[in-house]
Amino acid sequence: MNVPQVLPRAIARPLRPRIPRIGSTVFKHLVLILVGAVVAYPFYFMVTSSLKEFFEATSTPPTLFPTSLHFENYVDAWSRQPWGRFFANTFFIAGASVAGEIVTAVLAAYAFAQMNFRGKNVLFALFLATYMMPGEATLIPNFVMMSKAPPGVNPFFPIPRLNLYDTYGAQILPFLASAFSVFLLRQQFLAIPKELRDAAVIDGAGHLRFLWSVVLPISVPALVTVAILSFYASWNSFQWPFIVTSSEAVRPVQVGLNAFRAEAGSQYHLLMAAASFVVAPIILLYLVGQRFLVQGVARTGIRG
Repeated sequence: MNVPQVLPRAIARPLRPRIPRIGSTVFKHLVLILVGAVVAYPFYFMVTSSLKEFFEATSTPPTLFPTSLHFENYVDAWSRQPWGRFFANTFFIAGASVAGEIVTAVLAAYAFAQMNFRGKNVLFALFLATYMMPGEATLIPNFVMMSKAPPGVNPFFPIPRLNLYDTYGAQILPFLASAFSVFLLRQQFLAIPKELRDAAVIDGAGHLRFLWSVVLPISVPALVTVAILSFYASWNSFQWPFIVTSSEAVRPVQVGLNAFRAEAGSQYHLLMAAASFVVAPIILLYLVGQRFLVQGVARTGIRG
């Protein structure tokens, strides 16, 4: 009986070098450049308008480049409002909010990721459900809590009254915890190998020691991401500070910018100058922390 000889079907062939599709690459870059230009144009318009004189800034259609540079617009805009106080208030409020949010998010995220207790999944699901609730739904209850109770009303029933209206506390206390920050750090903590926890237990480390010595050092990008996002939210906050403040002594920069808008009126060159130095710290912070921001989001991922 003749057994047919099996021959290899795959025949070695020389690899052909891939020829890049120049047309496709050029098209992608053109689309990216176009999208980038559309996104960057409002910022370009803001900066160029801040350097124009009044009549050029209000001309229609607007000029693409200023005919002459007027840096004195920044000096004039700065002198019309106590911007130094506004910036100091904003940095203090944002710094306190970031510190408080990181502490609460780290502790809660570690508990949900590395500790086992009854009802953990149900509690985490309820916790995430609060993130889906719009801020407008809690605006009135939060305002009532921060205000002072009327005479003859029990300040602790039915809603506790903290008497924090027109204070720093009213702008910091509601933002000391964030469901999104807890979720983001939980994803990071879930990616930590179980072997590290086992080795820490063998060495006699408890949860706090393991969190401080092992978890936090390898989670720096995620922590920086939480800090940047929290700082952005606090810096750009307008509605809540506008409602719970009435004096310039505690108002942040966004509320100050709104007051300057009412004062400047149609002087768009001054309005754009004020908007430019208000947004400058945020742009600088992004340029400094964008590497950590990308790493933090990329490393957390979406895990069950």
